[in-house]
Amino acid sequence: MDSKDYTKDGSVDLRGRPVLASTTGKWKACSFLVGYEAFERMAFYGVASNLVVYLTTQLHEDTVSSVRNVNNWSGSVWMTPILGAYIADTYMGRFWTFTISSLIYVMGMVLLTLAVSLKSFKPTCSNGICNKATTSQIAFFYSSLYIIAIGAGGTKPNISTFGADQFDDFNPQEKELKVSFFNWWMFSSFLGALIATLGLVYIQENVGWGLGYGIPTLGLLLSLVIFYYGSPSYRHKPRKSKSPAKNIVRVPIVAFSNRNLELPSSPLELHEVEPQHYMITGKRRILHTPAFRFLDKAAIKDANMEGTSSLHPCTVTQVEETKLVLGMFLIWLVSLIPSTIWAQVNTLFVKQGTTLDRLVGHNFQIPAASLGSFITLSMLISVPMYDRYFVPMMRRKTGNPRGITLLQRLGIGCALQIISIVFAYAVEMRRMYVIREHGTVGAKDTVPMTIFWLMPQYVVMGIADVFNAIGFLEFFYDQSPGDMQSLGTTFFTSGIGVGNFLNSFLVTMVDKITGRGGRKSWIGNNLNDSHLDYYYGFLLGIAALNLGVFLWVSSKYTYKKETILDEGKGSCIQMEGKAIDNTPLALQV
Repeated sequence: MDSKDYTKDGSVDLRGRPVLASTTGKWKACSFLVGYEAFERMAFYGVASNLVVYLTTQLHEDTVSSVRNVNNWSGSVWMTPILGAYIADTYMGRFWTFTISSLIYVMGMVLLTLAVSLKSFKPTCSNGICNKATTSQIAFFYSSLYIIAIGAGGTKPNISTFGADQFDDFNPQEKELKVSFFNWWMFSSFLGALIATLGLVYIQENVGWGLGYGIPTLGLLLSLVIFYYGSPSYRHKPRKSKSPAKNIVRVPIVAFSNRNLELPSSPLELHEVEPQHYMITGKRRILHTPAFRFLDKAAIKDANMEGTSSLHPCTVTQVEETKLVLGMFLIWLVSLIPSTIWAQVNTLFVKQGTTLDRLVGHNFQIPAASLGSFITLSMLISVPMYDRYFVPMMRRKTGNPRGITLLQRLGIGCALQIISIVFAYAVEMRRMYVIREHGTVGAKDTVPMTIFWLMPQYVVMGIADVFNAIGFLEFFYDQSPGDMQSLGTTFFTSGIGVGNFLNSFLVTMVDKITGRGGRKSWIGNNLNDSHLDYYYGFLLGIAALNLGVFLWVSSKYTYKKETILDEGKGSCIQMEGKAIDNTPLALQV
């Protein structure tokens, strides 16, 4: 069989054999992965969207404690992928790491379903008075939650990256298809979230928590069957480095040991292996960039000759990989506040909604968490519009295959998030006015104001996520060193995790500081007699400040430039599509 029938990026099957380009990968393989993602998101949001309600109504936790516990668990779900990605990139590969982790995930869902279903695992109530949950009941419930977090650690960073691996970067047609992959990947994620916020949340509050958790558990099991059914069509990227993270650590060590040496006048004089090395190994060579110039000292050729270093010089590619990680880290830092803003959706936005009039008609009462479906609906509408209309229109204007640069996309998302908080602040001001007018200051009083006042903040947050959530995921995957793309994707997940922890910290500290000396806390158990508007104003201020920092950091960012060897010509060519974001000022506003 002609070698041109095989993929050009070195993809193999589970047995390590080269795979045919015509029968593997692309959207045919991704369809099985997308099916899993939809069910997994349904399971996750089926738990996360209404968890604050379960903690306050079933386990009888106070508002601040429940918000803190939801944020801590959500933060853990998004932080454990760091370990899962490291295991995948260094030891087991994405497929097998995902396989083991998905079974742990299902086990956690099964245990959680038992925790909310069996009477022995729930607090008892008598004559309308409920006892607090016992230590063993709390331990079993939270153990189940954190088993899910462990399972998510191996699934989240690897399933999306594994999906992107199904497209051959060396094939122009597949490279073009890959541009849309993350948009449609997140579309399936939003679809699963929509089912959770519209259907599962209602079932949990009106039919039973056991059924509300049991349905996504069965769905998750079904999705795994679908995933493994598609195994023959999957492409697997072989690891080209035994421990890619070691090079990232080694570069600054060598650079520091060479700190007293002068850099050569031309980057061409820095150490780099022969081009044939990259042809043989299948690795990609990264071109020199002027960013973080101090690290270039790790690639000085004559360090040993001058007797100043006993360490072997690093290659320019290894140095540039370290620069990429440092650059991504700076972008990661400014992603924390957007993640903190997003954390309000499953916490304070929901608690805010529980105080409002949720009746539709005479008998039907909307669960407060179901309003999250408007985020999902706005995403589901916006993703096709972005992919089919916005990108082609901007592509014609800018010549960029993505329409706009990755960082421009992120900047728009951050700005839209600020608008969402402006709406939340304005609606809360209106809610406080209605409370004063009608005297509905009791903890269980319903404010005579329809819950649909919250719609604008949810809708704008959903549109912002089309730019932000998808943009961050694509950015960290695209800009990661080739052998570290699972670990690179964890910049996205860990940003969300730290954002949740940061929100937990802010809520706790604001409650303690503002409630000192018997004063009224901004975030009390009784939101009708608190000042949530002040907290939203605080978030608005730090979000605006963060946007300014983001604009500055993005203006300094230099995008990755890769080259590959054309084996037929024996020459070095620039990787197609990798120069699409090479403008020094990546975010121009």
